[in-house]
Amino acid sequence: MIRKLTLALLALLLACALAAGLVAWKMHASLEQPLRISETRLLDVRPGDTPSGLLQRLEREGALDGSFWLRLYWRLKLSGQTLHSGEYRLQPGMPVADMIGLWQRGEVVQHSLTIVEGWNFRQLRTALAGLPTVEQTISALSDQEVMAKLGHPDVHPEGRFFPDTYSFTRGVTDLELLQRAFSRLESVLAEEWQQRSDGLPYENEYEALIMASIIEKETGVPAERGEIAGVFVRRLARGMLLQTDPTVIYGMGEQYRGRITRNDLRRPTPYNTYTNAGLPPTPIAMVGREAIHAALHPADGNSLYFVARGDGSHVFSDSLEAHNRAVREYQLKRRADYRSSPPPRPQAPVPAETQP
Repeated sequence: MIRKLTLALLALLLACALAAGLVAWKMHASLEQPLRISETRLLDVRPGDTPSGLLQRLEREGALDGSFWLRLYWRLKLSGQTLHSGEYRLQPGMPVADMIGLWQRGEVVQHSLTIVEGWNFRQLRTALAGLPTVEQTISALSDQEVMAKLGHPDVHPEGRFFPDTYSFTRGVTDLELLQRAFSRLESVLAEEWQQRSDGLPYENEYEALIMASIIEKETGVPAERGEIAGVFVRRLARGMLLQTDPTVIYGMGEQYRGRITRNDLRRPTPYNTYTNAGLPPTPIAMVGREAIHAALHPADGNSLYFVARGDGSHVFSDSLEAHNRAVREYQLKRRADYRSSPPPRPQAPVPAETQP
């Protein structure tokens, strides 16, 4: 009797071992199979999606076989693993085990938005609206309503978003990206303000930001930022008109068609620094750290004027007489490729994605 029980127990153990071996083999074979897709594709994993549901979906689409064994593998081996939402890049012939590895590590596809120095808020909104991977929530809102949504209802949006490249995953909202850029600008501005030079003619950080935006729009050669800042700071300190074309252009808004006339320079707008003393009421563009630094660390010197050479650089003069000579040389004898302002800024970023 004991012998029979022993044999039965051995048989049962052998059957269990064989069953376990069969399960392990089936799971291994299912994991090692290549994905049957003809081209690279992105698998969109939304909040609430489960590995089981995704594997069944891929099996229905014919991309793999044996989703039962794969689901069993996840349940036995990875039951505590969080499935991150986002997009996963699947390659033709990729082993299913590699795809599950991407899920384990949360290696979702990263997209990017580049905010360019010198852009205005309208250009930033256009760039955001053109990104299909971003959830659009502000298209029907005014600029003021957007700022209210960000928690800053009384803040003018111009110049308040830091130019940089921001990575994100599919499904991020436009407001989330704006909040990141807004917070980054506040952080950089505060850092630079704490290290500012002495004797600057600014009452607060915001005035420094306004000046930085003018420097950003006037600078075609990065090495000239400090010298351009020096000219504007000295003019401001002496009560001279800033007389800078980019502020006039900003004040013209949609009426600007690529050139300004004498009438434009005389036309009253809050941003016309040919007719209004001091700084304009708001920044006129998005500014990078270098322009902020220049506004807060202007170069020493005596120059009060500058004129464009036509290649993006400038001639700086200490006196009006010297300035007029430079104007006659570089403005009245213009080259065919003359350019009085920095090179054109990109109008919108090229959507990009990178694998982490």
